[in-house]
Amino acid sequence: MTTGPFDLSGKRALVTGARTGLGQGLASALASAGADIIGLGSQAMHETRGRVEALGRQFDEVVYDLKDPSGIAEMFADLVAGGATVDILVNNAGQIRRFDFIDFTEEDWDDVLNINLKSAFVLSQAVVRHMLERGIQGRIVNIASLLSFQGGIRVASYTASKHGVAGLTKLMANELAAKGITVNAIAPGYMATDNTEALRDDPDRHRAILERIPCGRWGEPTDLDTAVLFFASPASGYVTGQVLAVDGGWLAR
Repeated sequence: MTTGPFDLSGKRALVTGARTGLGQGLASALASAGADIIGLGSQAMHETRGRVEALGRQFDEVVYDLKDPSGIAEMFADLVAGGATVDILVNNAGQIRRFDFIDFTEEDWDDVLNINLKSAFVLSQAVVRHMLERGIQGRIVNIASLLSFQGGIRVASYTASKHGVAGLTKLMANELAAKGITVNAIAPGYMATDNTEALRDDPDRHRAILERIPCGRWGEPTDLDTAVLFFASPASGYVTGQVLAVDGGWLAR
């Protein structure tokens, strides 16, 4: 059993994009500290369920496609009506589209902004109202990116969305701190996930990226474990509005 400032026993965390990659890792980390997990994804999350339940924690599943933010409030209301309580929200769901700026379509812009930024905004509103109604001293952890700080190339909508996530994190922190809710963000570096498969398969890009990372390797989902546990736990009670880069030193270069 986990004890001390990182103990999440008795807490329930809602993690979006929990089927694979970073979301699956974040859900597993929170479960390892004692939290029960509500996984939200566009498809069934059998592997994530297995990992969480192997840690002795409860896993509930919500299958919903965040490409359509218009139904998020109703989806969350149904979840609460079914008896769910949310103490921790992790806005992780995201996608990326890669095209030159001049060729970027409105569809590729809208789809990425809807999932990466608008869904986080709408879901956070619903969860915060729930926390305030229940008197929950909640924690919200948004997943930002290196491209919350940099421009990047060929990822116009992703860069815009992640700058937005960083700004939204700070705005929410300012408004919610006095209500007992902290809001922080984690900005992962280049991680070995589905979103970066194309980069890792390109020998030139792969080599160029590795040469810039002082730690000399791509990040793994487990590299975010301690960051999410810190922001989700009592240990970070006096920390809010922060965007923490977990990037192997990339931004230091």
